[in-house]
Amino acid sequence: HGTPLTSLLIFWNMPTTAQVTIEAQPTKVSEGKDVLLLVHNLPQNPIGYIWYKGQIMDIHHYITSYVIDAETIISGPAYSGRETVYSNASLLIQNVTQNDTGSYTIQIMKLGDKTEGLTGHFTLYLDIPKPSISSSNLNPRKAVETVILSCDPDTEDVSYLWWINGQSLPISRKLQLSENNRTLVIFGVTKDTAGPYECEMKNPVSSSRSDPVTLNLLYELPKPYITSNNFNPMENRNDVSLTCVPKTQGYTDMRRVNGQSLPVSPRLKQSGKNRILILATVTRNDTGHYECEIRDRVGSICSDPVTLDVLFIFGSSVDQATSKNPNDQSNILWISGIIISALWLKLFLKYFILFDINTN
Repeated sequence: HGTPLTSLLIFWNMPTTAQVTIEAQPTKVSEGKDVLLLVHNLPQNPIGYIWYKGQIMDIHHYITSYVIDAETIISGPAYSGRETVYSNASLLIQNVTQNDTGSYTIQIMKLGDKTEGLTGHFTLYLDIPKPSISSSNLNPRKAVETVILSCDPDTEDVSYLWWINGQSLPISRKLQLSENNRTLVIFGVTKDTAGPYECEMKNPVSSSRSDPVTLNLLYELPKPYITSNNFNPMENRNDVSLTCVPKTQGYTDMRRVNGQSLPVSPRLKQSGKNRILILATVTRNDTGHYECEIRDRVGSICSDPVTLDVLFIFGSSVDQATSKNPNDQSNILWISGIIISALWLKLFLKYFILFDINTN
């Protein structure tokens, strides 16, 4: 049962100094703007202030200091030329850059204080700009190709979040995030994982979300086939059109079978991104098998061959015009004369024998 004085001392504590706090003005600062780190709850009768970049108070992180009695500013190794310390301990940072983000420490010195003095800490964050999504491939082949999406820019002291169809990412083996969540890998893109995707950058003072990005799936190439207005044209009379069907986003190539490219000729014209082959006034040399191929950057597929059979008449002017030997025409006429003579002789003998039999 102590005296009343003893009981009173049990509930009495030494008054404590309010904790030093730092406030950024404005609270959201964009790159290139100015920010003031305003100090609150300063102790009475300080003799000076020292500002450090980071939480380590050593010479390497020393930005600037202010000596109150002398009204003197002393810059340190971490001073960039854009910092100004005021008599009320506040620190102005002009033309803020990304490198200015992070932790700051103020050390407040008092006369006769044998300790390190009072300290205050503050972390500076920039107002986050609108991010954007970059893709390794905006047009992947369905269920075949892997796509990597990145949320730009790559920024320190921010967290990255991803959204698909307006929802947070589901847990899936087809979706894999990098360690800092900035990069998203999509394995074997399908309709369900084609998007739209959005990414969000966030820090304690601001957040911003990108515009949506949707992947355009390329489906498996269909097997093409060839149609024609006439597969049996007459030589020197008909024009032929060969068309590769269907029309796709890929590249089309029409050719002769066995990989033979089409000959260069004013009679041969291709249109519709090589889907259509026009053979003007066909000749027997155009006879043969034709095929078409469609392809994209992933693969290709060929049609079955079709046959163009050009009809022509033997003994026509084309036969004579295409003869390489100038004596061929006379030889043909000579042979034809022998054949005709033989036929007449055979016919004459037949009637002569019949006449002789009837006479007898």
